[in-house]
Amino acid sequence: MELRQLRHFMAVVTHGGFTAAARAELIVQSALSSSVRNLERELGAELFERTGRRVVLTEAGRALLPAARSVLAGTEAARDAVAAVAGLVTGRVRIGTIQTLTCVDLAAELAAYHRLWPGVQISLREATTPELLAGLRAGELDLAYLAPDAAELPDGIAGFATWHEDLVLITAPGHRLATAGRTLIQDLRDEPFVDFRAGTGLETAVRRLAARCGLERRITCDVTQIRLLVDLVRAGIGVAIVPRRIGEDAGLPCVSIRQPEPGRTVVLAGRAPRPRNPAAEALLDRLTDPSGFRGAARAAADRPGGRRPPAG
Repeated sequence: MELRQLRHFMAVVTHGGFTAAARAELIVQSALSSSVRNLERELGAELFERTGRRVVLTEAGRALLPAARSVLAGTEAARDAVAAVAGLVTGRVRIGTIQTLTCVDLAAELAAYHRLWPGVQISLREATTPELLAGLRAGELDLAYLAPDAAELPDGIAGFATWHEDLVLITAPGHRLATAGRTLIQDLRDEPFVDFRAGTGLETAVRRLAARCGLERRITCDVTQIRLLVDLVRAGIGVAIVPRRIGEDAGLPCVSIRQPEPGRTVVLAGRAPRPRNPAAEALLDRLTDPSGFRGAARAAADRPGGRRPPAG
């Protein structure tokens, strides 16, 4: 059994299929499929049911999953130790995010980080909050932007920064509320809604808001991609409640909701108390204190083997 085979097995689990897993691992699908087949042959059991477009773990696959996670987490810890010696000349940082993140310009932050540490590979995963929490616990992620259901994070997970996002109603341009500016929650009783998929932080926040106000929403359509949700609202199939920036970036009418004014909390989290991976620690410094990041980066560069960040 090879680490590469376990990594390919976990990639199929994480991405839900061989095609997406091969793309994430930067290899052709036939090579990844062959790697998993060889692993199954060595273990003497099939790990996936290949009966539909999305593969499903067999009982043997479910039994292997925690052991595979543990082994791969151990190899990542070994890489982290080497990266510390290398002074971030090389290394890898793994960050996760909810799909509807708007409080941070993550692309710009990662680009700034990459300019300082071009030898560090950045791995970005987009998933639901429960999936991201599982990734943090398993050591598959160093950091993640979450929209947690509860006020407190689970044991072993630390919150490093917190934001509050306003939620607004978005409508089609010609909708009766498009120019209203504000609306009451009870005024939405007869409105059809486009909803985000169950289990996401946004869907949970909207569902709790509706329940608290006694609003029984009529869901016309539920989707898994925020862009599709916006397109459906624009086409007039229904209204939706989303972070304000999503509606503004889409150019759709944004209607404030009164009594109560809805919002959600977004947390940048990781394993407590701080990341052991120096590449992740440097990224955390960037994401929580951009003004002090340059000094920290220069101090890190002064370690033996460290790379001096560019001036300017």
